Amino acid sequence: MAHKTIQKLLVHRRLSNGNMIDAGILAQNKQGVFFQYDASYLAKFGNLSPFTLRADTNLNLANKSLHSGLHGVFADALPDGWGLLLQDRIFRQNDLLPAHITAMDRLAFVGDKALGGLSFSPVSGYASSAEDKTSLSELGINAQKVFDGQAQEVLAALVAAGSSGGARPKAQIYVQGSKFDECHTIEQKNDDAWIVKFTSSNLALGHEEGLCEAAYLTLAKQANLNPPQWTLLNAPKQSGAKQWLALKRFDFINNENQPSGRLHMHSACGLLDTDFRTPSLDYDDLIRASRTLCKSPAVGQLQFRRAMFNLLACNHDDHSKNWAFLQNDHGAWQPAPFYDVTFSPHPFGEHATSFGGYGKTPPLKAAQKLAHSAGFAKWSDAKLVIEETVDVIENFQETAQSLGVSLSTSKLITKQLITTRKAVTAELL
Repeated sequence: MAHKTIQKLLVHRRLSNGNMIDAGILAQNKQGVFFQYDASYLAKFGNLSPFTLRADTNLNLANKSLHSGLHGVFADALPDGWGLLLQDRIFRQNDLLPAHITAMDRLAFVGDKALGGLSFSPVSGYASSAEDKTSLSELGINAQKVFDGQAQEVLAALVAAGSSGGARPKAQIYVQGSKFDECHTIEQKNDDAWIVKFTSSNLALGHEEGLCEAAYLTLAKQANLNPPQWTLLNAPKQSGAKQWLALKRFDFINNENQPSGRLHMHSACGLLDTDFRTPSLDYDDLIRASRTLCKSPAVGQLQFRRAMFNLLACNHDDHSKNWAFLQNDHGAWQPAPFYDVTFSPHPFGEHATSFGGYGKTPPLKAAQKLAHSAGFAKWSDAKLVIEETVDVIENFQETAQSLGVSLSTSKLITKQLITTRKAVTAELL
């Protein structure tokens, strides 16, 4: 049967109490992709993307040159990297070339499995709705084989679990309490939702990726940066990893014996119409947008703290998709937890998000500009934040080794952190 491109999708939003409401309609023609709000939605709920969508029932035309031709808020529902790889495998298994698949087709494939509160219907017939009877171990081993190019076919359960963003192999799973050995890929009553990040010898930190990220999340909590809840899960021996990192989904609300709820989630990439694949965001823009969106000076200072942590911790992969915001049912916004934070050095030391126009080691005037935008009354207050961040990151080696990171890896990272700290403090302190 010939593939028929999706021309129209209904956009739904799941509220925190689990109720589903219609938000509007997406439609595609030769001019591009249009979105029109449902009037009843606008009468009760806040704008899904206040910087780029008009809060009325007029047609909103997406920018063809960004987000695969979608509006940023809907492009946020698409996977990237790993999730796209899984989608493409399914399309090829159905004799379809991925180049012939539109972004609207991919949204239909995602259906109701996106992160955040949005879902799309009708759901693509190529998306698997059946749950494979498989364990977390089998999911992980299969994901690793696919990522490493050792498997052509993929488990239906892995596809069902693979809609989240990022390039690393991972799975969205549902768990009752702490029963990770009884996890499933289709939500059941009273479940919590988690994302498990698997490992591979082909990743930059090999099978220690999850352990290193756990160390960074520990430090981020010590620095009061509100990282997501996480745990380490024992990995099967054949995976090559000691443990896998599991992160609790912060958009998901377990309502106990009632349908689960969601918070609407929107990345800085989609909100500000930036391209996360190229350095196109500055912390000054991020801080100002955060204060405006969340209507809070304290939010600006939090984002400044996070920026300084990324600077000192060599998290150069701080692109615009790794910053997000959550909207409640009443339209109020808050910054999402500090996620995807880990040791991620760029060959030339350049951050994906710049610091007042500087890609690395910002001079004093650039940091002062960020501090002013963040709402610090005096530079000495912002300087104290930097000093506190330095103190926290100095605990890396001890923290990493307590979590099982090898001595060789922890020493290698610590050496780079010391070099970075000296360069940064020479400019700013």
